[in-house]
Amino acid sequence: MSLPQPASSSAAASEPADATAAAPDAGPAALQSPVAENPVVQTPALADLRLQIDTLDAQLLALLNQRARVAEQVGAIKRAEGSPFFRPDRVAQVIERLQARNPGPLLNQHVGAIWREIMSACLALEAPQRVAVLGPAGTFSEQAAVEYFGSAANLIFCSSFDEVFHATAAGTAQFGVVAIENSTEGVVTRSLDLFLRSPVHVVGEVSLLIRHNLLRQCNALEGIEAVLAHPQALAQCQQWLTRHLPQAERRAVESNAEGARLAAGNPAWAALASERAAAQFGLHIVAHAVQDEAYNRTRFAVICLPQTMAMPPPSGRDCTSLVLSVPNRPGAVHDLLVPLKQHGVSMTRFESRPAKSGQWEYYFYIDLAGHPTQPHVAAALQQLQGLCAFYQLLGAYPVAD
Repeated sequence: MSLPQPASSSAAASEPADATAAAPDAGPAALQSPVAENPVVQTPALADLRLQIDTLDAQLLALLNQRARVAEQVGAIKRAEGSPFFRPDRVAQVIERLQARNPGPLLNQHVGAIWREIMSACLALEAPQRVAVLGPAGTFSEQAAVEYFGSAANLIFCSSFDEVFHATAAGTAQFGVVAIENSTEGVVTRSLDLFLRSPVHVVGEVSLLIRHNLLRQCNALEGIEAVLAHPQALAQCQQWLTRHLPQAERRAVESNAEGARLAAGNPAWAALASERAAAQFGLHIVAHAVQDEAYNRTRFAVICLPQTMAMPPPSGRDCTSLVLSVPNRPGAVHDLLVPLKQHGVSMTRFESRPAKSGQWEYYFYIDLAGHPTQPHVAAALQQLQGLCAFYQLLGAYPVAD
């Protein structure tokens, strides 16, 4: 029996299996891609500008570390004196002064963002600030905290607003950040109710533009069985959900980021949450900005114990927040407005919540323009207190931009 003859060596040599077989001794240079063989030519002018930037960066780094060393000395003095480490009024003064002196081309908003981070990093060397927020990572509460304290703050993620208040009151956190009002759906009722049972007060606020995005494992609307989000987010997106996902169940969870975390583990679930949450849990943004109102903002209150931080001094643009109740008699609520009119104090918010006494009684949450140290505000508050069955000053603080 004759055996099959192998292919001729000349034929095999004319069709090598790959480049390495054709030239085994060519070395690594022969395997480089065309891009590597033709690098971008850097002009002398560009090289000179990059050298200038490198030099400036080195100078900035040296100055920032010099500032940090001075901040450490400030921290030592504050520690010896027992003074508060975090002073939001001081942060605001520094940023406003720098913005007033800013010749450009940097925009003032970017100058503010840069210096807030610089001061946050320096404060972390003096005494890291522990801040309780609604978790997990990726919530709008986290975003509001970073905007107020900077990214160097030590965030403590809580499963509910109740835990944020408890952590702040117990001293686990020095500060807390909680949502209190949305421009579309109104007040966050749980936060208002918790103020009545907590010793904390409000020392600041953040107004955050809210953009809800539909997040999912895969980049498609088809096959979504449930949409998970905080009840406020579900309400703020109800028209979009009715139009695009009418069959999907709307499931309330403790936070939008918690919804994103759960959606990351189930391909049939989607979440309403931030771009921050999408990055945190590796989800696709199936639809951007699905909130029903384009101008959708949420107010967050910065809370702490009075011994952690006293009432901030007046800034010139302040809000005074109160909760009170009046005797159940005709005209009692009307009488609350009289002192404000007499002393020229503007009321910017008025909300009611059941007192849960079973007697159809209510607490009233009121925001006033001004600071209690201003004579006309102080006079109105003194007269107002005399009309109330219950009166509590929740705090006075600068109005957020």
